[in-house]
Amino acid sequence: MWTNFFKLRFFCCLLAVLMVVVLVIIVTEVEYLDHETVSATFIDSSGQFVLSQATGISRNPYCGYEHQTLSSQERLEEDSLLAALQWQGPDVGLVPFVKSTDPSSSYFVILNSAAFFRVGSQLEVLVHVHDFQRKPKKYGGDYLQARIHSPKLRAGAVGRVVDYQNGFYKVFFTLLWSGKVKVSISLVHPSEGIRVLQHLQEEKPDRVYFKSLFRSGRISETTECNVCLPGSLPLCNFTDLYTGEPWFCFKPKKLPCSSRINHYKGGYLKGLLTATESAFFQSGVNIKMPINSSGPDWVTVVPRRIKETNNVEVPEGSETFPSGYYYKDQWRPRRFKMRHFNDPDNITECLQRKMVYLFGDSTIRQWFEYLTTFVPDLVEFQMGSPKNVGPFLAVDQKHNILLKYRCHGPPIRFTSVFSNDLRYVANELNGIVGGRNTVIAIALWSHFSTFPLEVYIRRLRNIRRSVVQLLDRSPKTVVVIRTANAQELGPEVSLFNSDWYNFQLDTILRRMFSGVGVYLVDAWEMTLAHYLPHKLHPDEVIVKNQMDMFLSFVCPLET
Repeated sequence: MWTNFFKLRFFCCLLAVLMVVVLVIIVTEVEYLDHETVSATFIDSSGQFVLSQATGISRNPYCGYEHQTLSSQERLEEDSLLAALQWQGPDVGLVPFVKSTDPSSSYFVILNSAAFFRVGSQLEVLVHVHDFQRKPKKYGGDYLQARIHSPKLRAGAVGRVVDYQNGFYKVFFTLLWSGKVKVSISLVHPSEGIRVLQHLQEEKPDRVYFKSLFRSGRISETTECNVCLPGSLPLCNFTDLYTGEPWFCFKPKKLPCSSRINHYKGGYLKGLLTATESAFFQSGVNIKMPINSSGPDWVTVVPRRIKETNNVEVPEGSETFPSGYYYKDQWRPRRFKMRHFNDPDNITECLQRKMVYLFGDSTIRQWFEYLTTFVPDLVEFQMGSPKNVGPFLAVDQKHNILLKYRCHGPPIRFTSVFSNDLRYVANELNGIVGGRNTVIAIALWSHFSTFPLEVYIRRLRNIRRSVVQLLDRSPKTVVVIRTANAQELGPEVSLFNSDWYNFQLDTILRRMFSGVGVYLVDAWEMTLAHYLPHKLHPDEVIVKNQMDMFLSFVCPLET
């Protein structure tokens, strides 16, 4: 009897222990899954998206933007945009340089290695970052750019990066062509440098300053201008009456505000960083440096089983990433068939009887320059405008083509813009009737990189409102948005025009114009996927592909 009792007691104790072990395992798995869900940060073509819902979104107090009068829908949208761009950096104190990310000590490895892959399959790459002491890092927040390419085929595409916040990153590629495909990973900025860029964005938005000349008769004065100006000195308020876009200049001592002649970039503030911070921005050390592979850095891709094709279509309604890829130096969007306008007569035929308006910064001025150089019948009308500033006008009288370029309103870092030529894109759009023979292209990003994101969101909100109104009254109007692009970076340029800043602007632009009825020229991917060095103003082969995509929207293939 006692023997049976002890056996029963032993069995009950063993069962209890097993239940505790199972419970611990379940809890651990749940916590692990929860940790993975919260900490995994998705980076789209070298940028970052936070999956977890951010709470308590804080707005930058710069210029009173946190006190804007917004509708509930606008405020909800702004909260969503700011939450999506919250960069999950290290929750640590000041990090010495030797403990920052060292691209030469870091490595990547191809995970799903195989004898060969088929076109359309996924390639996974694991990146493990180390510091300058060759020790593995325990936190994430680095800014990486990733692409696959085949030099002999002049083919390339970007990858999607996932930051696991523990020193490990995964990169996902879609293999879109057959042949030998090489993987390239670059560290754009270490996480320690990103923290510095965040601080500058929040605390030093005026690190680019602007000026205006005021003149009346023989008296002239120059004062500083910006979105807002500190201090108690008298100001000239040049806030736009329609859009509410703020712009101020210090009031001249002897002249009225109405005597303003021009606007120009004053310069860049110096001495922004400490010696410790400067170490995180060194050319040839930790700015756009390659991360090498610890094994093979290439795979072999064979055609799909059914038939060989170099175009992998995307099902309607599904996510398109990447949006396209290069093959033999020609961009191939995955959503539609792009035409190639290799002859000036093709462009003339497409644009015949059309009015084409180009609004924005110098990256869309490149489109004006490309068209007037490549199409001989498009003759530029000399308006006496400042070089590289505009406005510019070109006409083809024989084929009734009108081409215009005008820069966007301040902030703009051009050498000198006449005050009368300072026009906001939203206001210009409101003055266009539109219709089937009206084409509009907009690029607006580079000159907003130093400001808090709220400044850019407000500008796009005004432009979007005007675009929607234009398409409501003239639905056949073609509106094209050119996205931002990557550029060359050095220690100084990084503080003002880093790809990290421009990725944020690019993400905002894509989200705000999603579903509006505009077309998108993906200059971001078209720059990152190409083998040529990154430039603010990309080389002609990239611009040519941008123009082919733009013109394909204007004159699509007949189906």
